[in-house]
Amino acid sequence: MSLVLFFCSSRYDLSALAEAMVACFGDVPVVGCTTAGELGPDGYQDNSLSGASFPADAFFVSSLLAENLSTIRLNQLQRQTQELEAVHNESRADSDTNSFALLLVDGVSQCEDAITRMIHNSVPCMPLLGGSAGDDLEFRQTHVFYQGKFHTDSAALLFVSTRCPLSAIKSQHFAATDQRLVVTGAEPHKRLVTEINGLPAVAEYARLTGVDESDLNLMRFARSPVVVMINGREYVRSIQQANSDGSLTFYSAIEEGLVFRVARGVDLLSNLSSSLQQACETIGEPQILLAFDCVLRKLEMEQSGDKLRASELIKQYHAIGFNSYGEQYSGVHVNQTFTGMAIGFPEEGL
Repeated sequence: MSLVLFFCSSRYDLSALAEAMVACFGDVPVVGCTTAGELGPDGYQDNSLSGASFPADAFFVSSLLAENLSTIRLNQLQRQTQELEAVHNESRADSDTNSFALLLVDGVSQCEDAITRMIHNSVPCMPLLGGSAGDDLEFRQTHVFYQGKFHTDSAALLFVSTRCPLSAIKSQHFAATDQRLVVTGAEPHKRLVTEINGLPAVAEYARLTGVDESDLNLMRFARSPVVVMINGREYVRSIQQANSDGSLTFYSAIEEGLVFRVARGVDLLSNLSSSLQQACETIGEPQILLAFDCVLRKLEMEQSGDKLRASELIKQYHAIGFNSYGEQYSGVHVNQTFTGMAIGFPEEGL
C-alpha cells in the first residue's frame, strides 16, 4: 500500500486509535481526520470509522503536515508546497499521468480559506479538493492524523498521482436569487458579520429570508445560506450561528464590501445524482469516490427524511469520506457542498 486514508468520529479514544493504526499498518503512510459523520460502505454513518487503502502499483503519494496554523506564515507553507510538488513530480512514474491534491485541515482553525487559496495558486495545474475536520458538532477541537499521531491546529496535504482516470465532483443544491446582502460591517479574523446593508446583521438576514429572529438556528441557516460569486461561479457561504450582539458567525471567510445573494434551494438528491452521473461519464464506474460532504447537508437530509436514499445513492459510487465543517475545491473554501474525486479503473485493470 502507498497510502491508507481514514475518517473517524471524534468520540473515539483517539490515543488508543492512533496506537492501533500504527500497530496495524506499520510503516505504511496513514492520514486521516476526525469528522461530523462518516461516509462508507453503509452510506452516511455516525460514531464510526471509514477508510480505504491505495495500492502502490497504481498510486504514488507524497505528503506533508503543516502545524501551528494559527501562527504559520503562508510564504513558508507556500515554499514547502512547491518543494513537495517538485520532489513528487521527480519521483513518480511516467505512467502516473493523472494527479490531484488532497487537503485535510483543522475545521475550527478558521485558516482554510487562506491555505486553500495559497495551495491552489502554488500548484494551479493540480486539482485540489478536501474537507475541514469535524468534532461531531461540538465546534471545540478537531484533529488531523499524520505519522502515527492526531494533531490539532494542523493540516495534511497530499499529492496523489495515478494511472487511474480521475474526475472531480462539486455539487451544491442552492442557486442565487436577486436579493442582495452587502456586508457593511465585519471582523474578518473572526468570520464575524456585524452589519448587513447598514443594519444589524441578524435582523437584516432574518428580514430578507422571511424568518423571525427567534427562529434562527442551525437548521434554519442550513435551509437559507447565502451565495457569493467568484470568477463567475456561485459558491455557498453558510452561517454558523446568530450571536446575542446581533452579529452572525460564518463558516467561511468574509470581509466588508462583500456582496452576498440569498440562495434558494433545489432538490438535493436530484442535484447530487446528476453531478455524480456527469462526473463518471468519462471514467465509467469508479472503484472509489473520495467524498467530502458538508455536515449541514446531512442535517438537512435528516430533517427531510432523505438520508437513507442519499446513502443508497453514494453507495453505488463506492464513496469513502466524511461530513465536514467546510469543503475545499479548486482553490476555494466552500460550505454546504459535496466535493469529491472519483477514481476509475485503468484500462488494463489492477
